[in-house]
Amino acid sequence: MSEAMLKREISLTINGKTHALAVEPRLSLSDMLRDELRLNGTHIGCEHGVCGACSILLDGVPIRSCLMLAVQADGHNITTVEGMCNEDQTPGILQEAFQEAHGMQCGYCTPGMLISAQALLTENNDPCLEEIKEAIGGNLCRCTGYTQIIESIQLAACRMREAD
Repeated sequence: MSEAMLKREISLTINGKTHALAVEPRLSLSDMLRDELRLNGTHIGCEHGVCGACSILLDGVPIRSCLMLAVQADGHNITTVEGMCNEDQTPGILQEAFQEAHGMQCGYCTPGMLISAQALLTENNDPCLEEIKEAIGGNLCRCTGYTQIIESIQLAACRMREAD
């Protein structure tokens, strides 16, 4: 077996739980999340970093998991869409707002939209329309026309402010 194919030991925290894995150096982070850990909420769309469906939070920053190798995530803290639920696994404020305001249709872009919105609302729970558009600008949606996604984020922001 060539040295390039030898698995590398990595340790990372995903949704608050530490995982130690042996992965091939060429394995993408998105494939590791989906295939090795069965966190299928991270969708794979274009596999070129264009659509945003595979977005996750890496140390609190939204990134495209299809563009990162799993070995590069060694030692980092990752949040996937599954990690955005409440502790009792019920939907969080943001997910509830997406449901209530119909911020999804086919649902394929939804995990990436939720991740991007979470990053925005963590930094700013009172974003203006332009800030919301900027935050989700790297996520493609072919169904909704974005209006209901924006309304969902605005609703979640309002509820987060009320909760504070």
